[in-house]
Amino acid sequence: EYGRRVLLVDFDPQGAASVGLGVNANDLDQTVYDLLLAAKPMTADVIVPTSVPGLDLLPANIMLSAAEIQLVNEVAREHALNRVLRPVIDDYDVIIIDCQPSLGLLTINALSTAHGVMIPVETEFFALRGVALLIESIERVRDRINPKLKIDGFLATMVDKRTVHAREVLDRLTDTFGDLVYDTQIRRTIKFPDASVASEPITTYAPSHPGAEAYRRLAREVIARGDA
Repeated sequence: EYGRRVLLVDFDPQGAASVGLGVNANDLDQTVYDLLLAAKPMTADVIVPTSVPGLDLLPANIMLSAAEIQLVNEVAREHALNRVLRPVIDDYDVIIIDCQPSLGLLTINALSTAHGVMIPVETEFFALRGVALLIESIERVRDRINPKLKIDGFLATMVDKRTVHAREVLDRLTDTFGDLVYDTQIRRTIKFPDASVASEPITTYAPSHPGAEAYRRLAREVIARGDA
């Protein structure tokens, strides 16, 4: 909506980003999985347009889960995704890599490729524990593979300020990470799963809903910080 040409890379074997944009990756001949294993990845041929102007998708499906095993014996296995995106990197202003919630080889590939990391944090205690593990991984990748990698920010999601627990987690997040925490907070609402069922982003499914407005504020905040 703010004029950037965006590529969304679905890098989660569950394929939620693909399904959420109305793309059934199970019906496609090729996905990001095929590109990771190709000798010469023809990335532009696998990218699909979405119903959102300016937004393209590199889709994924459950086959991606096999890539971790198959990449183990590859040379420079941590850079497989980098090799996939290299041919199209100049075609987009922003490339967003949507990762699975684990710290395996796929996530290491994403961290090795990215310039920055946006960390969504559900306002629950166990989510904070997961953040600590992720930061350790980021620091290892930065030290050994990708010295340009940085944390762009922490995004509080599924926020329900009616609960004391959520408020305490938000306070802990801000006390620990300070200005790295985005001012924007994503409140819990049924509209998000409704939009997923409709295979649309919240910004087109319910464009005037507070959830959509929150993501627009986040986009402005990311742009203002110079990350997009």
